[in-house]
Amino acid sequence: MVKITEKFAVSSVSDTSIPLLPSQFLEMVGVLRSLWSSTRNSFSSSASSISPKPCLLPPRASALARAFSAATAASDATSPSSALNPSRLRNVAVIAHVDHGKTTLMDRLLRQCGADIPHERAMDSISLERERGITIASKVTSIPWKEYELNMVDTPGHADFGGEVERVVGMVEGAILVVDAGEGPLAQTKFVLAKALKYGLRPILLLNKVDRPAVSEEMCNEVESLIFDLFANLGASEEQLDFPVLYASAKEGWASTTYTKDPPADARNMSRLLDAIISHVPPPTANLEAPFQMLVSMMERDFYLGRILTGRVSSGSIRVGDRVHGLRHKDSGVEKIEEGKVVKLMKKKGTHMALIDSAGAGDIVSMAGLASPSIGHTVANVEIMIALPTVELDPPTISMTFGVNDSPLAGRDGTHLTGGKIGDRLSAEAETNLAINVLPGLSESYEVQGRGELQLGILIENMRREGFELSVSPPKVMYKTENGQKLEPIEEVTIEVNEEHVGLVMEALSHRRAEIVDMGPVPGSVDRTRLSLTCPSRGLVGYRSVFSSDTRGTGFMHRAFLTYEKHRGPLGNVRKGVLVSMGYGTITAYALMSLEPRGTLFVNPGMETYDGMIVGEHSRDTDLDVNPVRNKELTNVRAASKDENVKLAPPRLMTLEEAIGYVASDELIEVTPKAIRLRKKYMDVNKRKSMSKRPKE
Repeated sequence: MVKITEKFAVSSVSDTSIPLLPSQFLEMVGVLRSLWSSTRNSFSSSASSISPKPCLLPPRASALARAFSAATAASDATSPSSALNPSRLRNVAVIAHVDHGKTTLMDRLLRQCGADIPHERAMDSISLERERGITIASKVTSIPWKEYELNMVDTPGHADFGGEVERVVGMVEGAILVVDAGEGPLAQTKFVLAKALKYGLRPILLLNKVDRPAVSEEMCNEVESLIFDLFANLGASEEQLDFPVLYASAKEGWASTTYTKDPPADARNMSRLLDAIISHVPPPTANLEAPFQMLVSMMERDFYLGRILTGRVSSGSIRVGDRVHGLRHKDSGVEKIEEGKVVKLMKKKGTHMALIDSAGAGDIVSMAGLASPSIGHTVANVEIMIALPTVELDPPTISMTFGVNDSPLAGRDGTHLTGGKIGDRLSAEAETNLAINVLPGLSESYEVQGRGELQLGILIENMRREGFELSVSPPKVMYKTENGQKLEPIEEVTIEVNEEHVGLVMEALSHRRAEIVDMGPVPGSVDRTRLSLTCPSRGLVGYRSVFSSDTRGTGFMHRAFLTYEKHRGPLGNVRKGVLVSMGYGTITAYALMSLEPRGTLFVNPGMETYDGMIVGEHSRDTDLDVNPVRNKELTNVRAASKDENVKLAPPRLMTLEEAIGYVASDELIEVTPKAIRLRKKYMDVNKRKSMSKRPKE
């Protein structure tokens, strides 16, 4: 390189007016091409590593460099896009009821297409997902199959995370509806299928877990007819009713077009399902020549790149370095949020994020470079001022109030204690999760609206792990008023229990204003009954732990939002009173020994307590003030007998979800990184008595 530069210098010094021969011109173009590429690469990696030599070129060489760079830019602009041909793309969502095998199916598809799977349930990347074995957030990845590229979206199955399904179902052209062949369609199956049909998707039905001994061909045929009826009841078109059916065992890693429990060795893979996706799911309708537009469907933060926006490219193509801006809908029209440059363009391939140079219409990609746009906003070329339509989400059904922890034990465990920090964290959550609304309240408190106590419980758990301390109110149902009539959210509940527990479950739900829609035996099992009910959301708050106790852990219950109906009246007696501490200090075993006959304890000896903290459940319907810090009085009189050993039954230590469902309207949950405590809203006993005389809302 040095010799060639010297040669240029000699030729320029000797005579700058001598025209170059064609061979010399080609040689110089090659040199400048290498200089251009090396300069661009070094500039993108580090500004300090740029070599000053290209700046020292003689006048003729610098002129050629300018001409060559202009020609390169022109050729890039006029050359056909290097983005993937839309006809070779397939965008597919995997939707199902909870625990029907979506994430396991994604594992097998990734492995079939050569991806390196570090562990089971590889798509569940959040720590809480791996701990609880559930999917909380939707995730996108791409897998190659033959000459096609499949963009697969894994979605949650719980009703509380239905917003994740709603905002990604518009990104895809097809869906795989996974149904457990032994259980059939359940409450959340209906919810996710209704969303898919609303967007005009043609689902592929995959009957999973057919390798179970209890599953027979007759049962699969019955489940298939139930799903066909479900399609028809949800208003499916003729094309959507003509859905292909596959039989699979995601755990064993195979899928078949015909019913079988043991396919031949050469067919024990997912090839049939992948081929069905390519043949049944249409390619995205995309125009690569139109200006670039993308609707943001997912958002995450990176310490180095800032905000990473993920979405489906609606039209045009995008390259690294392009100028784009963010747009959003306002009442006055379309508003420009921010203008910037695409710094990085990425795509999830398998389990790893890969950098790409460009992407075209129909593809699902991630980009970095803009700091303000969030989910539901449009990213487009700077000359475009048209925002894409946003996704319509179902309204939230419950709300909780998050406030500063003001108990006597506040500030001992956490690092984020102030109302400002709590508000900033909740605002950041509302940006990434559209199913949550945050409204400022009184005295550094915030009303957080969501779909259910599980969704808000996950948010609280994440916050306490990040070092937050806060006090949380019990969930309140969000009512509507139409034509002067009070409406409340009603949920569809599916319950499957042993026959001996049916009476206990029905009695408990009758106190919670539930109404039975259907009841019958579970096909393929003995002494099992399935109940279909409708119940107010307020009646189901806190019922899951009661249900597990009543059924000895043998029953399962699933729920999904159904509609708003007329208020069904006050609930029956669903909880007893509590034991409230009236002392401050360390709880003693001596005091708890005398409190055990009074009810169920929530605390261990050695724990800290304060005036107003709840230490147990009373055996009666009224609250009882107790002193759990009382010590045995010591005297100098020798006792005739030895002190008796204190033997206490194990206490009922509540998890966060149980605490959310347990607290009453005059109580709060104190959440710290190391403890979850229940307390009264008013810690002074006289204040509590005066407030209890007021009429309830």
